[in-house]
Amino acid sequence: MNSTIKTKRRLEAEELFADPAFTSPTISPDGTLIAYLAPAHGRRNIWVRGIDEEHEDARCITHDARRGISTYFFTEDPPWLLYLQDTDGNEDWHLYRVDLHSPDAPAVDLTPMPPGSRVFAAEMLRSRPGCVLATMNRRPAFLDTYLIDVSTGESTLHHEQSEPAQNLLLDGNGEAAFLARVTEDGDTEFSAIDPVTGELRELILISGADHPMGVEIQQSTPDGTGLVLGSYLDGDDLQLVRIERESAEVSVLAGVEGWNLDILSVLAPGVLPPTLFTDRRTGAILAARFTGPRPRIEIVDPEFAEVHAVLAELSDGVLGSLSSDVSGQRWVATFLSDRDPHVAWFHDRTTGESRRLFRPYPHLDPADLAPMEPVELTARDGLALHAFLTLPPGIPPQGLPLVLEVHGGPWVHDSWGYSPQAQFLASRGYAVLQVNFRGSSGYGRRHTRAGIGEFAGAMHEDLLDAVDWAIAQGIAEPERVGILGSSYGGYAALVGAAFTPERFAAAVDIVGIADLASFIRSLPPVSRPYLRSNWLTYVGDPEDPVQEEDMRARSPLTHVDRITTPLLIAHGANDARVPREESDTIVASLRERGVTAQYLLADDEGHGFANPENQIRLQQAIAEHFATHLG
Repeated sequence: MNSTIKTKRRLEAEELFADPAFTSPTISPDGTLIAYLAPAHGRRNIWVRGIDEEHEDARCITHDARRGISTYFFTEDPPWLLYLQDTDGNEDWHLYRVDLHSPDAPAVDLTPMPPGSRVFAAEMLRSRPGCVLATMNRRPAFLDTYLIDVSTGESTLHHEQSEPAQNLLLDGNGEAAFLARVTEDGDTEFSAIDPVTGELRELILISGADHPMGVEIQQSTPDGTGLVLGSYLDGDDLQLVRIERESAEVSVLAGVEGWNLDILSVLAPGVLPPTLFTDRRTGAILAARFTGPRPRIEIVDPEFAEVHAVLAELSDGVLGSLSSDVSGQRWVATFLSDRDPHVAWFHDRTTGESRRLFRPYPHLDPADLAPMEPVELTARDGLALHAFLTLPPGIPPQGLPLVLEVHGGPWVHDSWGYSPQAQFLASRGYAVLQVNFRGSSGYGRRHTRAGIGEFAGAMHEDLLDAVDWAIAQGIAEPERVGILGSSYGGYAALVGAAFTPERFAAAVDIVGIADLASFIRSLPPVSRPYLRSNWLTYVGDPEDPVQEEDMRARSPLTHVDRITTPLLIAHGANDARVPREESDTIVASLRERGVTAQYLLADDEGHGFANPENQIRLQQAIAEHFATHLG
């Protein structure tokens, strides 16, 4: 080893996958309190403290000991705080209320429902202080909106979905301004609703295949005069556009040539960095996030430019989460970074004061972590592939074992930032490569649509081409390549083991799909109207015998007899997206043939492992698996 290179220390699973000491801060509407998530009772719970206080002065106001909290928000008035919680990862989300003045009182379930129903969205109604709008499927196949009085818990049907695949877009007063209707072809038709007669007037039709996850940004302006969408218009870049309610005139609110609106937050609102930043008082859009080698914030409201400029000076990262008081004078922001993530800052526009609130991982020294570098390579058919490479700190990047980490979705994307998975592996001497293969979002319409019909085809070839690139660069050693992924990434890992076992010395499948046809058949009734734009278009319809045969041919379970790659498989028993039977079946088939297949099944998890003790157990198993088979 070159004597001038300093080897960094190895990072343990407990350091990277335990709950952060502090995370997800927001400021109260009146600017006097800060709420955030921190450990209590062995799980992430909500803490509240005064704006000038420290954590030692804070009060823990929730007491969940079964599962950590991820999403919460203040009410405007009276002083309640609301949060979402499910049971052991089953994604049956309920909305709970806690009283800031009685932190020891038990939380109140505002949305009691039978199993199988859940809250899909919840937000305060600005025109009705003390009321929240919640979208739920109390009727299993329908998404209805209810108005809930937070104080009394009284729930009133606000808007009933007349038929599946028709969604009302409400203005700031909670009135229906626009209708989004998914057609039988999977396209989405947007219409203005006449406020007097209720008649519909079509404004625009957007291709479903362009938006496999649905049109990710679709909302009314607060005053109801405009429809805001994420749209490609006639180009290849996803932009933020406004369509006038009366004239149907289209204008671009935010667009950057060669960049695409970052829509990852749609997967986990309030958890992942937001696509749009909005004014707390008015609901107007302040700025938008775009995808690229490093995320980019585009200003929409010129008056926000000054605030953003001041906040940007606080960190060399990229703005992550953001909240303000109603006056827009006090702000709390976090920042994305690959080595010092989610550091929280407070800024007071009135006094000009800025101060750091906390680092979520105070025990981690950024100098011990590896930078995540954007790289670009070319697929065998000429398609540009954007990827991120994390190299082991302090080790020459030559002849390393490589782990190909494949994102889920597949209609999402990897982006620059902190990855505990990449850091964990890099600290053990592995190069980690994350590639946005065709079908991923974030890199243009053509890149996404190139995934149609390519499961286990060109989508897999893109992964192989990325490995070949790393080998050609001298970074990776061909005989020491592993593949790892969750959800679609788990499917990709199984495809790698089943279709090209000679390329991978080890594979890790976390909540992955083994049989495409059975997976699609298992999806819940509420999702069925929306399948045409994604699974049915990109993969196939299992009710069509010819398409089902093709899906079987692209399923790892069909080719299980070809698997020789040692496998580690993990699944949550309560997975609501990919049933555990997908993993049960392939593990049983492998064990019958004597193929190494370690299986971790967690009874208190769903689509992925969330509880820290389970995450740590999984990561320790991954480390042992790759150490055994990659060296």
